[in-house]
Amino acid sequence: MSKAKHSESSRSIAKNPGLNEWADLQRLIKYQFNDLSLLQQALTHKSAHNKHNERLEFLGDAILGAIIADYLYTRFPESPEGKLTRMRSAVVKGDTLAEIALKQGLGEYIKLGPGELKSGGKRRSSILADSVEAIIGAIYLDAGQQQCVDFIHDWFSEHMQRLDPEYHPKDAKTRLQEYLQAYSHDLPLYEVVAVTGKDHNQTFTVSCTTSLLEQSVTADGPSRKRAEQLAAQYTLEKIHA
Repeated sequence: MSKAKHSESSRSIAKNPGLNEWADLQRLIKYQFNDLSLLQQALTHKSAHNKHNERLEFLGDAILGAIIADYLYTRFPESPEGKLTRMRSAVVKGDTLAEIALKQGLGEYIKLGPGELKSGGKRRSSILADSVEAIIGAIYLDAGQQQCVDFIHDWFSEHMQRLDPEYHPKDAKTRLQEYLQAYSHDLPLYEVVAVTGKDHNQTFTVSCTTSLLEQSVTADGPSRKRAEQLAAQYTLEKIHA
């Protein structure tokens, strides 16, 4: 950004005291934006304004994947492509992004429409994950890739440090199935009992029934797959309680 453009942007911000609310977030990100409108757009959901964060999310998703791939390629020089792909997926998946966003308190800065706000959108995993990717896209446009590297190594450091190419994670459905089979029980039965919300933002309620529990266990998720995983996880927790 040219000095003239930056000066003009600074004057605009100074005239609008409402922009001061973004100061805390910039300290959290450890980066001061030249063009603060990029950060504002990154935290604006499509329910709140027609200038929303979906395009920034698209950009940030690609940048995050590339930076994590570069990190893994350098850190694990002997690991084959399959293991590198599995480790990258563990870092860039929506659950990881949502966990990071929750830990940083990002939900408080997200701008939502009234409907999303009332339905708990500030804590919805998909919205939180998308916002993290959108911030990465905004940083890239404002300062380039190296600043994105710094941000990602800061916010994602805990997940990046514990990566292990020999670790084979098993999801909750697999663990539940293996547990039941080990004790000669029938396999779990998953059923979609409700689907709510509009087509672009649905919530699935899934039940998990096993012979070990008298009652089925239900869970909600943004997709059928996610709801089934959560139902399996809650079932395991009840079995071992």
